[in-house]
Amino acid sequence: MWEELPPEVQAALSSLQNESPEPETASLFPDEVASPHERKILRLLKADESTHIDQLVELLENEMSSSEIFAALFELELNGKVKQLPGKNFVKSF
Repeated sequence: MWEELPPEVQAALSSLQNESPEPETASLFPDEVASPHERKILRLLKADESTHIDQLVELLENEMSSSEIFAALFELELNGKVKQLPGKNFVKSF
């Protein structure tokens, strides 16, 4: 499974495992409260309209790196808060 992740996501997840947790990093552990990065992404996503990954990166480029965005999306998907559709499009799943 780890090998199937894009290299930038692997790097982001590896750096999160090696650092002490900071308020602005995506969590690797399921929480009821989303991290600040996850909350920013959730604010942009809609349940009835998909958003392409490139659009998310463009909208958040001044606040987060693409690796942080990918890691937060991965975490949100694992927690069932977002769903990835074909073509790297994302929607809220609640």
